[in-house]
Amino acid sequence: MDLIRKPLALVLALLLPVSAGATTFLTYTDHEPPGGTRTRFINDVFFPAIEKESQGRLKINAHWGSELATGYNALGVIGEGSKADMGTVVPEYVAKSLPLHQIFKSFPAGPTGDKQIAFFRRVYAEIPAFPAELHHENVVNIFFGTGYPVAFFSTHPLNNLQDIRGTTWRSASFWHQDFLRHAGAKPVTMPWGPETVKAFQTGALDGIMVNVDSGYDLKIQKIAPDVLVSRELWLGHVYLLVMNEKVWNALAKADQDAIHRAAETAYKTAGQAMDNGYINQLDALRKDGANVRELQHSEVEHWQTVSRYPEIQAAWAKEQTAAGVTQAAPVLEKVRAILADEMR
Repeated sequence: MDLIRKPLALVLALLLPVSAGATTFLTYTDHEPPGGTRTRFINDVFFPAIEKESQGRLKINAHWGSELATGYNALGVIGEGSKADMGTVVPEYVAKSLPLHQIFKSFPAGPTGDKQIAFFRRVYAEIPAFPAELHHENVVNIFFGTGYPVAFFSTHPLNNLQDIRGTTWRSASFWHQDFLRHAGAKPVTMPWGPETVKAFQTGALDGIMVNVDSGYDLKIQKIAPDVLVSRELWLGHVYLLVMNEKVWNALAKADQDAIHRAAETAYKTAGQAMDNGYINQLDALRKDGANVRELQHSEVEHWQTVSRYPEIQAAWAKEQTAAGVTQAAPVLEKVRAILADEMR
């Protein structure tokens, strides 16, 4: 009888779903479709690296195009954890929850490519207040994604940025609205999409200040074909790829280390991918009939001066301190110092 029981027990053990227990499936959410430079890089480079470094123990079930969460509620959805384990968060969309993360966009110019990634990594490593903001929302950051620089799309010829004086410009960023105002333009805000296109068509808008790829995606170049752009005019728009903190803490140390190694692998080519994407984006605009000119360094410096951004930053820090964000001023100064160092 024992001779029968032992082989039977072995067969039953082999039939148990061992693979299901050995593999952890992580659900990812992203508000953008998978075809863009950032999303394609995550899907084609970072996620495969996670699977490889974990030797198949970790697999990503990715959902794109706001299928599980929009850009505006992703932080809450991931922090709550029932719909998604991880995903991309845009700090600008959740300014009340991540006030200190708004600092990045307050600088008109910044590093590009590898240097931009190095800047964000250094900020997180040297200023505990940033990961602390995420901890408060029950998430941890595992990868930094970056965006394309700012471009100025205009309905009338732009010889330089001084030509925006006296005209009406749309920007979603409260920082950029102040930059435009100080440069002599009339800043306005409105929903992105058909409303923006209609405003151009009716003559209510003369231009928009937006990341160059978003302008292209909405085909703004068809109605505002004069474009000024520069690599130096960074958007300051970090895309945080975060994971639910409880999910992260539940992972084995070996799997956490695998994710860290995957991020290091991805960072080696992320900067170059964005640089190449920028060149391709400008080529696409020109092929679509846009008159694109890249600004000289001296013109970027002039824009920084005209924007009077230190005044805007000081007013913001004072306002945030009054609202209870007591670290606003000291954190701003630390970010300023790191940015200056990385720009050398």
